Amino acid sequence: MSLSELDRLLERRRHDPDLAEKLREPMDLEAFLALASEYGCDVTETDVIAAQQRELSGQAAAELQRQQAVDSRRLRSFIQG
Repeated sequence: MSLSELDRLLERRRHDPDLAEKLREPMDLEAFLALASEYGCDVTETDVIAAQQRELSGQAAAELQRQQAVDSRRLRSFIQG
């Protein structure tokens, strides 16, 4: 697993304005993995999921519930029924 590679890429954006700008734009997973590869980082889908889980495990229950509510509202407005 190359979770450390992902951390290295995300740390690099602090010192690389071009990378920071690219990461501000929404992108799908394939585009993100290609960008990581472009910057010499061997990042996989598994690494991205592990990083998301790591991020979520550090959040308080109230914050997780708030985020779920935001996501739920987005889905309700997307799925008309």
